[in-house]
Amino acid sequence: MTNEQEYPKNPNYKKITQEQEVTLTVPEQTQPQQPGIEGLMEPKPIIENPQYVGSGKLKHKVALITGGDSGIGAATAIAFAKEGANVAISYYGEQEEEDANRTKTRIEELGQKCLLLPGDLRDKQQCSDIVTKTVETFGQLDILVNHVGVQYEQTDFTKIPDEQFDETFKVNVYSHFYTTREALKHMKSGSAIVNTASVVAFDGNDKLMDYSMTKAATVGMTRSLAKSLVSKGIRVNAVAPGRVWTPLIPASFSPEQVAQAGNPMDRQGQPFELAPAYVYLASNDSAFVTGQIIHVNGGQIFA
Repeated sequence: MTNEQEYPKNPNYKKITQEQEVTLTVPEQTQPQQPGIEGLMEPKPIIENPQYVGSGKLKHKVALITGGDSGIGAATAIAFAKEGANVAISYYGEQEEEDANRTKTRIEELGQKCLLLPGDLRDKQQCSDIVTKTVETFGQLDILVNHVGVQYEQTDFTKIPDEQFDETFKVNVYSHFYTTREALKHMKSGSAIVNTASVVAFDGNDKLMDYSMTKAATVGMTRSLAKSLVSKGIRVNAVAPGRVWTPLIPASFSPEQVAQAGNPMDRQGQPFELAPAYVYLASNDSAFVTGQIIHVNGGQIFA
C-alpha cells in the first residue's frame, strides 16, 4: 500500500490538512538506538501530503539528501520527486534499509529515479563517495540537502562523554562540511544548498547542549557560505524545524518526554509540513533568497 492510499485514512492527517490543527496523541515510547526506526514509532509519522501537487519546480534537477530515508528527509525527497527531481538518498545502513526502500519506491511511483546510498557519514570518504556516485549516476548535482543528524539527551554539561560529543559533531557538522565541499566541485550557477538547522540554535536546549552547538554551527555555515558563493550564483539557506514527529524523537528522549511539543500550537509537526520549505529554498521561487533561515516550528518566535 502506498503512502498516498494510506495517509487519508489517518485521522490526524485529515485534521491537519482541513483544519490546520491536530491533537497528536503520542504514547510513551523510546528506541534504544540511533538512528531511530520509523517502523517502530506509534503513531507513524506522516511523510507525504497526498493533496500536494507538483508543478515542475525542480524538473530536470538532481538532488542529494543526507538522512533522506525517513522523517523530514523522506518527506522532502517525495516532495522533490513530485516537483520533477531525481533524488539520491544517503542513509546510515542496514537498520534504515526498510525506510529507505519505502521512500525509493514512492519516488519511483511518482515517475522519478532514486539512488540509495547507504553508509556512515562520520567517515570523510563516505561523504565524498555519495557525491561522486550521485554525479556518476545522474550526470549532475543541482541541489544538496544537508539533513542528517543525531542528538543525545544529557542534562549535565560536565557529564557529556567525549564519544557523544565527537559523534554529534562528526554527524551534524563534519559530514555537512565534507559533503558540501565535494558537492561544490559539481554545482554551478542556479544550484542550491539547503541545510537543516533547528530551533535549538536560537533558543538553546538545556538537555541537548552539544546538539544545540552543532545547530548553531549550521546557522553560521549557512550565512557564511551564502556570502562566499553568491557571486557564483549558488544559494545557501536553511530550515530550522521545531519539534517534529520523526524517528529522532523516540531515539533521543526518555519515554515521558517524547510527546512534548514546546510551542504555541501545542503539538509536534509532521514531516510533510516541513517539505514545502525545502522545495521553496531548492527552487527558483527563492531566487532572491540566500543566507536565510526559515523557521517551521509551531509558532516559536525569536528576535
